[in-house]
Amino acid sequence: MNETMICAVGNVATQPLYRDPASGASARFRLAVTSRYWDREKSAWTDGHTNFFTVWANRQLAANAMASLNVGDPVIVQGRLKVRTETRDGATRTWADVDAVAIGHDLARGTAAFRRSSRADAGAAASFAPASAPPEPSWETPPPGRPPARTDAEEANDAAAGADAAEPAAAGTGARERREPVAVT
Repeated sequence: MNETMICAVGNVATQPLYRDPASGASARFRLAVTSRYWDREKSAWTDGHTNFFTVWANRQLAANAMASLNVGDPVIVQGRLKVRTETRDGATRTWADVDAVAIGHDLARGTAAFRRSSRADAGAAASFAPASAPPEPSWETPPPGRPPARTDAEEANDAAAGADAAEPAAAGTGARERREPVAVT
């Protein structure tokens, strides 16, 4: 086909909107793409013109975009460029839309943790609470004489396994000792 495929690198400008009609799920958000150039007179990088695109995602991509994207996130969008022009009240307006094929976080400007989605997740996608990050491991060394802090995930695992011991475990039994969280400053 003769379609104009583009790859746009920018920031999510609006919170994604999700719709799930009978024809299939779709999501849309605005993408801000700002060119940058080296200004020799100022010896600094300068922002150029900002272009705004409406990005449309369909089906599973819509569900995943809704669960993953927030305003301000740096993203890369690949898709088909659609330019619409409309004349209303004597004024001509032009919009640039991108029918997305792929959307991802820009790893040149941050990190991301990938979670594979399953078909079962698609049905649960309608609840779309903002994606919460998994608990960060405590990489910092605790002060001398204090045990390391436990993460919420460790606490949940112990509670699920019934290891919520009110008494300290006997030495050498292999049972885990319950430790109180430590605030690290």
